[in-house]
Amino acid sequence: METTLAQARLILASGSPRRRELLSHFGIPFAVIPSDVDEACNGTGIAQVAMLALRKGADVASTHPHLPVLSADTLVCLADKVLGKPANALDAEHMLSVLSGAWHQVHTGLCMRLPDGRLFERVETTNVKFRTLSHAEIARYIATGEPMDKAGAYAMQERGGMFVERIEGSPTNVIGLPLAALAQVLTAAGLLTDG
Repeated sequence: METTLAQARLILASGSPRRRELLSHFGIPFAVIPSDVDEACNGTGIAQVAMLALRKGADVASTHPHLPVLSADTLVCLADKVLGKPANALDAEHMLSVLSGAWHQVHTGLCMRLPDGRLFERVETTNVKFRTLSHAEIARYIATGEPMDKAGAYAMQERGGMFVERIEGSPTNVIGLPLAALAQVLTAAGLLTDG
């Protein structure tokens, strides 16, 4: 549950409302302090999400070293081509057109940084298949504005979910925080226990 910094046992280094909602399922009091780290990065999608999650966590931990910091980054990849957030409507149209009728991968990097310097890192991958989309459907979706701040130009948990035909792997990974992998990270970090 989201709380003040004084009551928090954990900091979420993300301003994403979707990550806030997903993290709240664990019942651990957390504060939200988004990272403003530069997200320019090179390499494969898997390498980028791992590096960006690490950077985001380090950025927030540098000013809040006394609490564990959870950071994450999610990217959409099609045949090893990284599809980040669209720059404009034309870019969103291109992304959705190439995803139409195709399988693609969603990678999320997780990083838990503890005050003693220990790191717990994971990368989760989910395979997603889009049904074939018409030009009119793509145009209508772009007109909603929803694709503009989403990796791959869609949000599965919102209107973009109507494009998803099949999924292999964690559904919450596609939303931005893979809950099963996160449970393992929180347990390893001592923040989630059976007792």
